[in-house]
Amino acid sequence: MAGVWRWRRNPLCRATDRCEAWLALAAFLLLMLAAPAVGWLCGARTDASLQASVRAQRAERHLTTAVVVRRVTGARHVADPEISGGAMTRTEVVARWHTPDGAARTATVTTASRNASPGARVRIWTDRSGDPTLRPMDIPTAHTHAALAGFGAAMLSALLIECGRRLIVRRMTGRRYERLDRAWATVGPDWGRTGTGS
Repeated sequence: MAGVWRWRRNPLCRATDRCEAWLALAAFLLLMLAAPAVGWLCGARTDASLQASVRAQRAERHLTTAVVVRRVTGARHVADPEISGGAMTRTEVVARWHTPDGAARTATVTTASRNASPGARVRIWTDRSGDPTLRPMDIPTAHTHAALAGFGAAMLSALLIECGRRLIVRRMTGRRYERLDRAWATVGPDWGRTGTGS
């Protein structure tokens, strides 16, 4: 706004200077209003989509009791990416359990249980057919992902606004120099000669 006010009645002000000042004001307003609105909209839509995904995962996956057969050789404790903050670690084991139709199943699974010795009972996540699956995403993790998506969308919008402003200013400056070159080409050959009215 200060730039627009400064050029208001300045005798040295060119039309392009006023255009640049108004362009800067428009870009500032877009950065303050449009970018946060885009971020909020993207975050809200992402959150709604992730919450629907959380509900679907909770409906399709359930905890099953399994018996540890043995630990996986070279197994390591890994942070669970589906839990907000990754505070819970999981261990890889070979376990045996029964599917909903009664069939026995043995496979390598991950468990959050501290006791992963052979014969220990652990809780694992399975799908409707009894196959091992990842634990469902929790609500705080969904909110975190949505907030990050909204923040990213707001930053991308701000970057696009600033790039657009710089591109327009660059074109305006290029046209200003072209006009200056044309004016100089008409005056330049006679510059400093006697009797040319200069």
